[in-house]
Amino acid sequence: MPKIGAPTRRIIFFIFAHDETLIGGIGLSNIRRGVSETASLGYWVGEPFARQRYMTSALPLVVDFAFERLGLHRLEAACLPSNAPSRSLLARAGFQQEGYAREYLCIAGKWQDHLLFGILRGDRNAPPI
Repeated sequence: MPKIGAPTRRIIFFIFAHDETLIGGIGLSNIRRGVSETASLGYWVGEPFARQRYMTSALPLVVDFAFERLGLHRLEAACLPSNAPSRSLLARAGFQQEGYAREYLCIAGKWQDHLLFGILRGDRNAPPI
């Protein structure tokens, strides 16, 4: 486990079923210290496990880890505009849509637009909208 303030750039968490089957993963990358105290969050789930709420259960644990153990101030995430389940997942976890980035990431060999989301440490204590 990294110490708070250590120069860690990336932390990956894997999600396993009770029988040790790999279900998916969540990563904190591009962890930036100093004036930003921010990280990028990414996640994936295997197709057989999609829409079974594994990520809905796991994502808040990683968000808590980022804020409480790493002491971060902000997390950022992005998803394809066409990915309604991912947009819903981020909203349920407390992320707010903040913008739109043209040709943000290269997915399947093609530069694709993404919706940008963010959550602040203090957002978790705010009443739901």
